[in-house]
Amino acid sequence: MARQRTDRPGTGAGTRRINGTLLARLIGASPVQRPYYLAIARAVSGLVLDGRVPTHTRLPAERDLATALGVSRNTVTAAYAWLRDHRFLDSRQGAGSWTALPDSGSKGPVSFAPTTEHIDLGVAAPPAVDGLREASFHASEQLAAHIGGIGYYPYGLPELRHAIARRYVERGLPTTPEQIFVTNGAQQAITLAMDMLLQEGDQVLVESPTYPHASDAVRRNGARIRTTGTTPQGWDMEYLVEAFRQWKPALAYMIPDFQNPTGALMDDDERRVLVREARRAGTHLLVDESVAELGIDSGDLPAPVAAHDPDGRVLTVGSVAKLLWGGLRVGWIRATAPTVARLMSVRQRFDLAGSVHDQLTATHLLADVLRIRAERSRQLRRNRDALVEALRKRLPSWRPNVPPGGLVVWAAMPQPVATALAETAARHGVHPAAGPVFGTDGTLEHHLRLSYTQPPQVLADAVDRLAAAYGETLDHPAQPRGRLYV
Repeated sequence: MARQRTDRPGTGAGTRRINGTLLARLIGASPVQRPYYLAIARAVSGLVLDGRVPTHTRLPAERDLATALGVSRNTVTAAYAWLRDHRFLDSRQGAGSWTALPDSGSKGPVSFAPTTEHIDLGVAAPPAVDGLREASFHASEQLAAHIGGIGYYPYGLPELRHAIARRYVERGLPTTPEQIFVTNGAQQAITLAMDMLLQEGDQVLVESPTYPHASDAVRRNGARIRTTGTTPQGWDMEYLVEAFRQWKPALAYMIPDFQNPTGALMDDDERRVLVREARRAGTHLLVDESVAELGIDSGDLPAPVAAHDPDGRVLTVGSVAKLLWGGLRVGWIRATAPTVARLMSVRQRFDLAGSVHDQLTATHLLADVLRIRAERSRQLRRNRDALVEALRKRLPSWRPNVPPGGLVVWAAMPQPVATALAETAARHGVHPAAGPVFGTDGTLEHHLRLSYTQPPQVLADAVDRLAAAYGETLDHPAQPRGRLYV
């Protein structure tokens, strides 16, 4: 049965609430900037712009926030008035006040189509690993053992399912081949899982920022997105717990391993809390581990989220695209055997099976996964450090994170000009991904996502071009327009 849709913002159950104590903690220490009301107002608007407090969130009563912050009620009243004047707050008599976003004028769809005309920092796609050609030759030789059959393996090639299951066991998660469902890449895996689990009107919890194609899949199913903020420093677990308890979402889509785009890594204790709260809320967890093998800095990585799952509510998405090569369209879902059977029924609406040759090639390469991981880690460490160094040198006012793994840097800028800068940068021959691409409601204009999949000298050139474009954007600010992100 489809769940009933909630009310429109400001009218009841459809508006998320945040209490004074939690909002005060997100705002930070007692304001030191004068006037105090302006410091509070700017802090709240910053939380909205960064997606840490979602739009349509009802703010606490003025008296409650004043008590939590240790300031006078008049100070909070003035802060709320500033937020209303700057269109970060909507109010209705008797209904309270809830967060909003000023209209940026940004419209139109976005996509990630690679381009050869620019230095492309927008697509996080590394080159193929060493050994791919040899693995492809071996796969071609092994096709002889398969061409006598029909060539369809709806659950995935048996050899590959064994190899993927073995890798989970090595990572500390007991898994059988019957729990592996092979797909044509991670994006198909996400789409199939959501098609299976969601009904129109369901609520889905996602991080903000997050992977945009997952948000698109939520919308295509007629579900409603609820967000919880994520930064390079990680997840606000108190806020995440509150989101599960308030919304009781049908599904939560999370990226705990080098989160896209912030690069945050969820620790073991946080993973336990995530699964515990999902279980209490009756929520399925769709966990995206597409870059889980791409650790850069030394240290043990946490066990997969499913290692904390006692009742099979975690569906784990994996892929070889980021570790091996994007041209190998091989992904998968790890779930219970009954769930795998349900997934096959859903898959038949779209296709029947994947490429046997690609799956054989991936099987060969996964047999050498430890060497491949070490080599990929060395390359990515070199590239990441070169990009961060160039940003600090050429754009010292920016605040790029230094992710412990993954493929991207999430760079914060002093001014909310991401969309306009992306347009200007194209004229300078470099393409970044603007922050709002990864939001759900036009937030994140202070951020760019920059991939470091190219060599250091190319990245240094890209940052030089980006710095020139940034200067031009500040000198000639323009209303941002919708465009293709490639």
